[in-house]
Amino acid sequence: MVGITEVSTWIEPVVAAAQLASAFYDTGLLLVVKNYYNQTNSSSSSSSSVQSSQDVQQKAISNFYIIYNLVQGLTPLVSAYGLAKLGDVKNRKISICIPLLGYLLSRALLLLLILLSWPIEVMYGAAVLHGLSGGFTTYWASVMALGSQSSSAIRRSLRLIAIELIYGIAGFVGSIASGHLFVSYHLSYRHGTVLVSCSVALYAFCLIYSLVILRVPKPEGSSPAASTDSHHSDINLTDNEGDVTFREQPLMVPSKLIIAMLFMGAVMYDLAVAGAMDVLPLFLLKEPLSWGPVYIGYANAAGYLIFITSFLGVFVFSRCLKDTTMIMIGIVSFSSGILIMAFVRWTYLFYIARAVMLFALIPMPTIRSLLSKHVQGTSYGKAFVLLQLSLVVTGVVTSTIYNKIYQRTLNWFSGFCFLLSCGIGCLSLIPISIIASKQGISSGSLEILAN
Repeated sequence: MVGITEVSTWIEPVVAAAQLASAFYDTGLLLVVKNYYNQTNSSSSSSSSVQSSQDVQQKAISNFYIIYNLVQGLTPLVSAYGLAKLGDVKNRKISICIPLLGYLLSRALLLLLILLSWPIEVMYGAAVLHGLSGGFTTYWASVMALGSQSSSAIRRSLRLIAIELIYGIAGFVGSIASGHLFVSYHLSYRHGTVLVSCSVALYAFCLIYSLVILRVPKPEGSSPAASTDSHHSDINLTDNEGDVTFREQPLMVPSKLIIAMLFMGAVMYDLAVAGAMDVLPLFLLKEPLSWGPVYIGYANAAGYLIFITSFLGVFVFSRCLKDTTMIMIGIVSFSSGILIMAFVRWTYLFYIARAVMLFALIPMPTIRSLLSKHVQGTSYGKAFVLLQLSLVVTGVVTSTIYNKIYQRTLNWFSGFCFLLSCGIGCLSLIPISIIASKQGISSGSLEILAN
């Protein structure tokens, strides 16, 4: 039976509530920005054609998100590493609560913008506030560090993908509800008031829970699972019938090489995913799909279903496949799905593309699991935040480049960005293949030593 003390160490309630709040906010911000530029374009160019007006709106929304993503992505560089290090040394709650406070305040600014009819540029200030508090970079790295800290090396991949599953289910529910909340209450309230108010209330709950209820377990011993100096790996030599033993044998592969390849693979895969996902909402708003709030919510929900299918994939595959093989399956799944997305012209084809991406989430948590096995337990926060910062910088650059490419190819072939992501995703298989081959050589040596 699970005790109260153990329950208080669960980070899942924070992950679920924060992601529900984030889903509300993302839909609310997109539609508030759309309405803002729709009103601006209507008043300034009422004589223009429908097609040219839509193009102007698409480019205005795209330019807003270029600046917003740049500001939100770069500002965590100032504080993220310091907060993560402070969380490692002092208390992990520090690197969780400060970003949550930033979330709360920045989301409250969107609510004030709606109620007081402030200009949309106020959200750039909200992005600065969000970033300086550590943002998603520090928050998610700390959540992953806490998950790794409270799990064994053998079950770590499953533990981290389980946290991602909670994240995905909450995002799915939030996305389904967000479009209906936006539409249902826009007649009696300003657009998005109820939706953003719910987001702010949920972030307030997360902050209170983290401060008052959450308890952080002490880190494991300082010895890494596979350090650069010792290069050891655990081998299970007997069964589980009461005499399980783990014998350490020297590895032939330096951990630094594996860490470098993990970073490279993660950055390349994130580049492919982040670029495609940045332009996808704009792709759905334009013709021939021209989706409204409800269908946008459904589209986001379809994306979050991947968290469930990826969790089931890890649950099954981890019993018979290596981590590197699971990562490759996820990369191929995403690359195939985004290739189909490039040619989506009808609603049913969008959902087919999403269905093909059913294992697209597997690579990132599995890469984090592998990374945690090559660093000390007391350095999880720093290692994960360095990885997250690498992903953030990549995401910022990618967002700018992809939005510009999307603008240039808008009237030629609007799915070109998805083709580009497919190619980059396939290239990310290379560093993972290098890790798999090196680990295969090492495993063969270990088997000889064990025999």
